[in-house]
Amino acid sequence: MTGRGKRPPSGEPVVDRALSLLAVFSAERRAVGLAELSRRSGLPRSTTLRLAARLVAWGALERDADGRYVVGLRLFEVASLAPRSHGLREVALPYLEDLHEVTRQHVLLAVRDGSHALLVERLSAHGAVEIAYRVGGRMPLHHTGVGLVLLAHADEEERTTVLGTLGPAATTAPLRRRLADIRQRGVVVFDRSDPAPVASVAAPVRDATGATVAAVSIVVPAGGASPRAYEHVVSATARGVSRGLGPARG
Repeated sequence: MTGRGKRPPSGEPVVDRALSLLAVFSAERRAVGLAELSRRSGLPRSTTLRLAARLVAWGALERDADGRYVVGLRLFEVASLAPRSHGLREVALPYLEDLHEVTRQHVLLAVRDGSHALLVERLSAHGAVEIAYRVGGRMPLHHTGVGLVLLAHADEEERTTVLGTLGPAATTAPLRRRLADIRQRGVVVFDRSDPAPVASVAAPVRDATGATVAAVSIVVPAGGASPRAYEHVVSATARGVSRGLGPARG
């Protein structure tokens, strides 16, 4: 029998096995049966059943009406305490609400997490154009408005690492030039066609040191008012959130 706090005699630590179960869930896979949970996590069915029961008891997982496992509210409660999102959202929300009221468009707030932009807040108007973004969802840095802003203002080493995953230098040269332009202008207009033709206008949010910690954007339908007409109001919103995070230095 394994002593308390000690590693199991073989395989991964128990906490890693439990985390592998949670990693099975995604936006496309919200409810999972025991067999699928075992198969996708790579754990034996008996181990999966035992760990899932522990996670249910703690509140990290729940069972739906069909007996499948779903993510529990306890995880949402814990995740909401993350300092990179909680304090930022608390400061940003009044400004985002003003931007939403003025534009009646989707308003997004995102932070960078590795090679992705992580959406921490979204305000949407009734009847606004369809978008696939959801709070807690990840978006590619190079293919979203908020992502381009966050990538443009990342450290040179981090930016180079992300660009390196997209292809050789010759292939990413246009993107590098665009990122330099974003740093100079402080705002970006990005067009995309999936799941519906839209344009995104995004600007950086900076902390008291001047470092970019988030990005604000609105998403508008393509073919409507010129996206560039929204540049000023989006930039003003980002500056307002930045002031709320603390006085700029220097």
